[in-house]
Amino acid sequence: MSTLPLKDCRGNKLGEVTLSEKFTVADRGAQAAHQAVIAHQAHQHQGSASTLRKGEVAGSNKKPWKQKGLGRARSGYRQSPVWRGGGVAFGPHPHKVRKQVPKKVARLAFARVFGERAEAGQIMVLDDLTLAAPRTKEMCSLLKALEIKGKILLILDAPDSNVCLAARNLQDVEVVCAANVNTYQIVRYPQIVITKAGVEKLEQRLA
Repeated sequence: MSTLPLKDCRGNKLGEVTLSEKFTVADRGAQAAHQAVIAHQAHQHQGSASTLRKGEVAGSNKKPWKQKGLGRARSGYRQSPVWRGGGVAFGPHPHKVRKQVPKKVARLAFARVFGERAEAGQIMVLDDLTLAAPRTKEMCSLLKALEIKGKILLILDAPDSNVCLAARNLQDVEVVCAANVNTYQIVRYPQIVITKAGVEKLEQRLA
């Protein structure tokens, strides 16, 4: 059972938060985490690239020149892939890439990676996360008080427009709600800051 440091927005330590046993799955779940990450990356694939086959390129069926007698290679139509402006042989076409991950496997994957982050001391719990104004300066002051540098994932228990707007201009900061955070985000960010209520939301997700 892991314990996470509990702090306020000024960086003062208030105590510790005991993580639920649901996140203690160090002996299993590595393959599940791999599947969850691969599935998430596959779902980001747009699959919107499109090319024209030789039958889709505009043009007539008239031969560019006669079949024999000119000393040139035979050619039947200008839409051929070997011609400039012709069709594309085996080119990409719109398609979707979808990988299904069972709900139990997804829960196991999330519990595994979140538990690993907790064991490594890369998760900090805030008693509450509120900003006076939606300004980037406010978010920078918060991160400085918490002594956090580099990439960070902020997990909130509920949407907060001030926090989202304040972090919008910071390239290394991503804000997400506990109900929507996924395994890929936990793996991607080496530092995680979550509200105390957000921890409870995550435990409810794994129930």
